[in-house]
Amino acid sequence: MPSPPVLLLPPPPGDAAALRVLIAARFCGDPPPVLLQRVTPPGTRTGAGTGNPPGTGSGNPPGPGSGTGAPPPPLPALRTAEGALLGPGAAALLLSPPELRGRGPREAALVRQWVALAEGDLGTAAAIVTGGHKQARPRALQELLRGLGALESHLSSGRSFLVGDGVTLADVTVLCALLGPFTQVLDPRSRAPFPGVSRWFLSCCRLPQFRAELGDVRLWGGETPPGETPAMGGTPPGETPAVGGTPPGETPAAGETPGSAAEPPRGGVPGGLPGGPEPPAPAKSAAQLKKEAKKREKMEKFQQKQEKNRQLQAQAKAKPGRARRELQGLRYETPTAPGCKKDVGGPLPESYSPGYVEAAWYGWWEREGFFRPEYGRSLETPNPRGVFVMCLPPPNVTGTLHLGHALTVAIQDTLTRWHRMRGLTALWAPGCDHAGIATQVVVERRLQRSRGLSRHQLGREAFLREVWRWKDEKGDRIYQQLRRLGASMDWGRACFTMDPKMSRAVTEAFVRLHEQGLIYRSRRIVHWSCALRSAISDIEVEKKELGGRTLLRVPGYEEPVEFGVLVAFAYPLEGAGEGEPPEVVVATTRLETMLGDEAVAVHPEDPRYQHLRGRSVRHPITGRLLPVLHDAFVDPQFGTGAVKITPAHDAVDFEVGQRHGLGVAAVIGEDGAMVNVPAPFLGMPRFQARRALLETLKERGLFRGITENPMVVPICSRSKDVLEPRAVPQWFVRCQGLAGAAAAAVRRGDLRLHPPSHARTWFTWMDNIRDWCISRQLWWGHRIPAYFVTIDDPQVPPGQDEDERFWVSGRSPDEARAKAAAAFGVSPELVRLRQDEDVLDTWFSSGLFPFSIFGWPEQTPDLERFYPGSLLETGHDILFFWVARMVMLGLALTGKLPFREVYLHAIVRDAHGRKMSKSLGNVIDPLDVITGVTLQELHQQLESSNLDPAELERAREGQKRDFPEGIPECGTDALRFALCAYTAQGRDINLDVLRVLGYRHFCNKVWNGARFVLRALGEGYRPPPGTQALRLSLPERWIRSRLSRAVRGCGAALGSFDFPGATTAVHGFWVYELCDVYLECVKPVLARASQEGEGHDRDDQEEEEEEQGDLEAVRATLLTCLDGGLRLLAPFMPFLAEELWQRLPRDPPAPPSVSLAPYPEPEEFCWQDEEAEAAMEFVLSIARALRSLRAAHGLTRQRPQCFLQTPDPSWGSRARRHRGLLRALGGVGSVQLLGGGREPPQGCAVAVASERCTVHLLLQGIVDPPSELARLGGRRQELGRALERLRERREGPGYAQKVPQHVRESDEAKLSQLESELRNVLEAEELMRKML
Repeated sequence: MPSPPVLLLPPPPGDAAALRVLIAARFCGDPPPVLLQRVTPPGTRTGAGTGNPPGTGSGNPPGPGSGTGAPPPPLPALRTAEGALLGPGAAALLLSPPELRGRGPREAALVRQWVALAEGDLGTAAAIVTGGHKQARPRALQELLRGLGALESHLSSGRSFLVGDGVTLADVTVLCALLGPFTQVLDPRSRAPFPGVSRWFLSCCRLPQFRAELGDVRLWGGETPPGETPAMGGTPPGETPAVGGTPPGETPAAGETPGSAAEPPRGGVPGGLPGGPEPPAPAKSAAQLKKEAKKREKMEKFQQKQEKNRQLQAQAKAKPGRARRELQGLRYETPTAPGCKKDVGGPLPESYSPGYVEAAWYGWWEREGFFRPEYGRSLETPNPRGVFVMCLPPPNVTGTLHLGHALTVAIQDTLTRWHRMRGLTALWAPGCDHAGIATQVVVERRLQRSRGLSRHQLGREAFLREVWRWKDEKGDRIYQQLRRLGASMDWGRACFTMDPKMSRAVTEAFVRLHEQGLIYRSRRIVHWSCALRSAISDIEVEKKELGGRTLLRVPGYEEPVEFGVLVAFAYPLEGAGEGEPPEVVVATTRLETMLGDEAVAVHPEDPRYQHLRGRSVRHPITGRLLPVLHDAFVDPQFGTGAVKITPAHDAVDFEVGQRHGLGVAAVIGEDGAMVNVPAPFLGMPRFQARRALLETLKERGLFRGITENPMVVPICSRSKDVLEPRAVPQWFVRCQGLAGAAAAAVRRGDLRLHPPSHARTWFTWMDNIRDWCISRQLWWGHRIPAYFVTIDDPQVPPGQDEDERFWVSGRSPDEARAKAAAAFGVSPELVRLRQDEDVLDTWFSSGLFPFSIFGWPEQTPDLERFYPGSLLETGHDILFFWVARMVMLGLALTGKLPFREVYLHAIVRDAHGRKMSKSLGNVIDPLDVITGVTLQELHQQLESSNLDPAELERAREGQKRDFPEGIPECGTDALRFALCAYTAQGRDINLDVLRVLGYRHFCNKVWNGARFVLRALGEGYRPPPGTQALRLSLPERWIRSRLSRAVRGCGAALGSFDFPGATTAVHGFWVYELCDVYLECVKPVLARASQEGEGHDRDDQEEEEEEQGDLEAVRATLLTCLDGGLRLLAPFMPFLAEELWQRLPRDPPAPPSVSLAPYPEPEEFCWQDEEAEAAMEFVLSIARALRSLRAAHGLTRQRPQCFLQTPDPSWGSRARRHRGLLRALGGVGSVQLLGGGREPPQGCAVAVASERCTVHLLLQGIVDPPSELARLGGRRQELGRALERLRERREGPGYAQKVPQHVRESDEAKLSQLESELRNVLEAEELMRKML
């Protein structure tokens, strides 16, 4: 017999390669191979490159089949039954189950890539850092940190595992490679930039397969200097490794011995598998240590050579695109412990980088408690400024960020920060929804892939434990992503809808509403998912519109299924007389339901069927007689005018059946198989039965044809199954009275909807509402607190499931038993209860969210203070599914509206106005916009999806078209600002990533403006006392007036939910007024002050009547504008505002954060100056004319003379007084006023600045007329071609009908701009001809 496979291991402590093999074997369902401890003889290589001293090779027998003369193999190794030796990589692969190698070709390829990284650069760097030569460690540490950065970017989106939804060899190999650095080298400060890696590392270590080999893994706490870190393979005396034992520097717990864990691995060999006692770690000789050091130095040189080759290869490639260049931003590298304040003591970097600016701030904000309403005040004392309360629409626990979330966060956080800065007690309460169907589907798929089990095989309790385990692993992912967006939520009040207090609120709500008769049980038609075996809510129904015959893929069917056709067949007329039609022809789109037909219906006034009154037809399959009904609901013009009635599988037919007393016999079961039907159809899947019935009807001569029929097919958004209407007993909420109260609240104005146009939709839904089905046939969710009653008394007949009299609700089984005993007049001992197996619709618990998060039904302090809320902000697509139900349940259970206002934002679409879809390749992950992504990485994301090859190729082409150079790094602030700027009321948002990039450039503008101001203020500057009078010149008066207008405009816009108006006010002040104008105005003042400080005399040529700025007034105004501008910006761009505001000179006491600084109010910024604005506008009109002339003639460095003509002497006097401003803003040399009929010199270009001034720019001697004429001629031809193309497009057929409004508006503006530029070029050409 062949020998069993044997795993040959190095002596303890086990190295990364050995642990990798052992952990992989732990995942195998079969018993792992026999493991033998092999002590390495001299010269034998282990997986970590370590040897053993002489004299230690007699501890264990050699493996089967090994010869005494053969060289010892490198360890660990697997000796197969055939005698072959496999290294650690092959051994891990062989011992691991198939799912660990990747599920499908794509995952397998990704697994191999990660394994290669761990075996190559990452593993080598980790080994050197942990135990290599001291001189090699710094460079290896850089390599390790670079690798961790790549891991962090992969894991920062909330992934639990490196590939797919479960552990793979990628996780095992990478974790084992990082085990040494994370437990012996990297202290908390070093790990701080990699929170995603740390979370993944610890999550994996907690899995039982890892714990069995590693014991309790503890991250290194920094007790040993990194330069003196012990190696994994040889812990110095007196220290114990942190893997499976006590961290260095800590005392073992009671009952432990040094080097042991509280829960040690089982067995005596590394990995805890049987194999004999564990020998002590052998000491290494000096020669061996020297040999190891030389080997590592060689490896280091090899790595350096490899790195150099990679750099040369990269340089040989094409120049990177713009997106990649944008990704190369500065990063914040100052060590900062999590939760500690960021170091702002150093100089500002040269340029703005989102990665630098957005680092480290959020943890400090959160730890300091800035987002808690209790911060800085007592909640016991009412705040005279008021309270602002809002709850986050709870995202699904299964979810990841999409642009809808990003838009919600951008708007809600802007409003919350604004109210907080205005002094209100602000609370933004986060939460997470248990997402019943979505979560159960995810866990069921995971269970099937990993263990080959269904939930029914596992059992309800065990399955729910699996769901909770999954929730513990994944549940925090969405919260981390929300933090990444800067959401200023009070995380201490975060709630999960399955938390105990939330579950108690759900039970209380159900019982109260049931006691009031607002919840009842009845058999009704519901949307049924055969794949999920559950009813689903309307919001989870995707309506697929078909124009005619269409083949659709349906889960569970190998062949596509035909839809969009109307099949006509005949029902034989019972007792047909001579001369009358022998049949009644009906048509249906769902032929399989004819097995459940209970009747045929015609219109009572249809003359074709008057002879059928009181008659019947015979069912050709079942042989039953079906009555012919005369009912006015039938449309005589549709089809033959006769319709089949299937009450159990059609909502309209169900109502017809109720009116006429028909039976409700289901023929399609909960799994989609045919039930209660004769052979051969019994047990057939429904769409197979459709085809079989068609053939049977043809065989019996009853088939009458097929015609195409446009229709809507309901699709389950979760399972992609075609939904089946089924009549099943369910729990319902009686909604008519609740909806009436909700509609009345809007009509009275107690509840205000923004935009008001949504009120019409609100009234339509409320006035035509149907009862709400709230039960779901799931296991994950709030189990319905209702009990079916059985009385152990023969005098009480047993009840039926749909008989509501036999159902009671209760907060506990005892309460339900007492209710049943009272209802049936028996003692409680005779009552037997069976709790309903179903759970409640997720929207039921979400509808309680505004008050359940504060502890309802208990009258908690939070409930008294924060309920009702101030505002509900969400997308308009869930106005009915969530908003309306919150209002109805809030009024029914608390007697109060849950909020006073509702703001409904638009839906985010792509730049072309298309709905975002994976198959189009236009889905944008907000984290990709924040951090940047290459086109290749976008393609890789597609490959990990479930698209078929055709859709995949179409999606790739869409990505190439929309993102040819990838998506550049834009940052959180730019994305938030762009989303707010897009949010025009009543419109969908067509998001163009290039516009987000434009707002990143705006951030850079703010950054550079702040750097200029801080340099101008200088070190040690302190603002003057508020009472000190400043000599303000025109620019200071003007910019203060413009800042006042921005403050008033931004505050008013935010108060009316006009987010584009608010962003325009802030953006306009920063770019067009502060940076483009005022900073240019003060440069001469600052330069003059610098010259005077260096001992230079003032220029004697300056005329006395020219206004000179005062240095102190300029500095005070710069600080005022920077401070006020950053506070205006803070709600939209919290990271950038904090980074810059922290560097401003401020007198104590000052708020610790800009998020707590007072928001600029008109009462504080009350400097509007109409006179100064009029005078400055006159100056700016001249400057604009000068710049236009300079641009038209290609002047960049030259500063020509300027001559002004002003008909009104008073405006001429103003121009003379502000010549310094004109020189600075217009880019000209001397500025002269032409008075007394003087004419400008020859060779001047002329432009009309306004009716008050004409500008002449002297070009004689500055430009070369022939060369300029050639340049202008080329430009004229370019403009002519552009105008011709644009006009042809606008005059093309269908332009007004097919081109979107915003594109037509853009074309109109572009046309006007081109025509204006062409006129300027023609005028310039005329001038140049005169100068020849």
